[in-house]
Amino acid sequence: MTEPLSHPENRKHAPHVRRHGIKQFINIYNQNKDRIDRCFKWGDEIEYVIVRFDHNNKKVRLSLRPKDILEVMDEREAREGPKCEVLWRPEYGSFHIEATPGQPYGHQNEMNGKKSMNCWFNNVENNMKERRRDIKHLLGPDEALLCLGNFPRLGCDDISVPYSSPDPLNSSTGSIFVSDVLTNSAHPRYIKTGYNIVQRREKKITINIPIFKDTKTPDPFIELFNDKESNREAKVDHIYLDAPVLGMGCSCLQVTMQATNIEEAFVLNDQLLPLTPIMTALSAATPIFRGYLSDYDCRLEASSASMDDRTPEERGEKPLKHDKFRIHKSRCAPLNTYLCECNARYNDNPIVYNTEFYDEMISAGVTLSLAQHMAYVFIRDPTVTYWEKLDQNDSTETDHFENIQSTNWQTMRFKPPPLNQQSIGWRVEFRPMEIQMTDFENAAFSVFTILLSRIVLKYKLNFIIPISKIDQNMSTAVKRDAVNRSKFWFRKDIFAQNTLQDVNNNTNSSKTNYERYESEEESYIEMSINEIMNGYGNEFPGLIPLIRDYVKDLSLDAQTYNKVQQYIQLIADRASAKVKTTAKWIRDFVRKHADYKHDSVVNEKITYDLLNTLNRIQNEGINVNEFV
Repeated sequence: MTEPLSHPENRKHAPHVRRHGIKQFINIYNQNKDRIDRCFKWGDEIEYVIVRFDHNNKKVRLSLRPKDILEVMDEREAREGPKCEVLWRPEYGSFHIEATPGQPYGHQNEMNGKKSMNCWFNNVENNMKERRRDIKHLLGPDEALLCLGNFPRLGCDDISVPYSSPDPLNSSTGSIFVSDVLTNSAHPRYIKTGYNIVQRREKKITINIPIFKDTKTPDPFIELFNDKESNREAKVDHIYLDAPVLGMGCSCLQVTMQATNIEEAFVLNDQLLPLTPIMTALSAATPIFRGYLSDYDCRLEASSASMDDRTPEERGEKPLKHDKFRIHKSRCAPLNTYLCECNARYNDNPIVYNTEFYDEMISAGVTLSLAQHMAYVFIRDPTVTYWEKLDQNDSTETDHFENIQSTNWQTMRFKPPPLNQQSIGWRVEFRPMEIQMTDFENAAFSVFTILLSRIVLKYKLNFIIPISKIDQNMSTAVKRDAVNRSKFWFRKDIFAQNTLQDVNNNTNSSKTNYERYESEEESYIEMSINEIMNGYGNEFPGLIPLIRDYVKDLSLDAQTYNKVQQYIQLIADRASAKVKTTAKWIRDFVRKHADYKHDSVVNEKITYDLLNTLNRIQNEGINVNEFV
């Protein structure tokens, strides 16, 4: 693969990539619109961090060896093919590595021609444990594979092996905190993505995370930096970050599930979307940024700002002159559209989209809401483009489509089947969850997501609320201890069905439709996550009681049934505050540490002890309750 195009050339060819990407999508749609996949399959993705401990000096640093490890794993995968139990992939940080199951859960049913619910659930945690065993022989004696939302001191000095220091004048992003070495060099697209984003937005990345005000935190909290641009951009009482890797270097847990057909994929996309803020708050795991305790518990705001490539015109800072659209969200943000026609009236946010692409898709038979969604996704430029990929056969290739589709990192991703793939159908990817501390917790959140999707289909549940309310919920979900301190908009009657009556897909009148519906009997109210999950009285049944009823009717063996019940109980206990979120556990660990001065600073010794403890819990089997 050659070097990606320079930024001017990338922008020059962006219209070509978009135009042919839409043609490729139309081809995919028409080839697969009637496709049916009877076998339910799903999988998870976990992004790990590799660290190296210096036990003599009580320090821990990021290990930049994943590139070397991936070379070994890639050779093995090429040799073993489908027999690989674990697949390893690069991620944005050079300290990052991603793992998935070698085959999706449920593929045994497809191979054996029979339906068993056990294989949906009983291999998940075992596969996650296998990932640690799989990579252990490639790690050095002081290295560890960690489930870690964010390396606490990413952006501070002396945090990597080998050592790297920021070089603002010569780096791709102009960062005063991190060098390009911390961005993955295994593939040229990673560094070029960060460079193109900064060039396109016409200024450095700006991420401001509110500081946690402890008893001795300076008030106001102010940092001074050594360049004029940083002083302009950094806000008082905020932790300032200035590079893509400081947001995309955070880790997450993702779940992808295959639908029976495209209509079922629409339903899953729409019904799971209102749950994205709820699961974000429940899985909160990222309370520390650049060596400070923040007032956020989640990574989403940092990730979103780190990939925000909108120009000043697209951000609304200048009148539209050279660009076509005022774009209201980063390309890494909460999803902005429902896909079912009956839910279109709840798309109450402004939706800007390419009308030419929309008309082309409608003429080709694509449904109205899906055409609008894709026309919205395709207002973005590609982040990187390659000379050898510019000219493609739109009836047999899909690189232009995937170039745009895969770089819109939204909380839900609607995924068409790859061309000429018999084994992969219409899918939805659930993307909002934070990485958890242990394999048990990651398995629990993965399985619970699948159970949510099953009760949606089994009981025909309806979680739909206006998109603007979901955005409000997500802004709440990332805040400190939101699972216990906040309330969220949620649908009151989850058994009431939407119909196509009064649906108008003209976005100019969507606000009118929304106001008319809001004037009817109250359909959504503010609830705590405990009320949403565990229910309250006769007012709301709770999602967990519905899931327990569903699981009782499954033909699970005793061992699998008991394990699934443990997973469900973890979520129930998180919702009711009986069990801490990972973020609260980390925050409490820091605040109780002997070296912590109650000034919001997480120093090297605290970081070492925190990650050493996490390593003992994750890789040595120490019970987390010993450290509560």
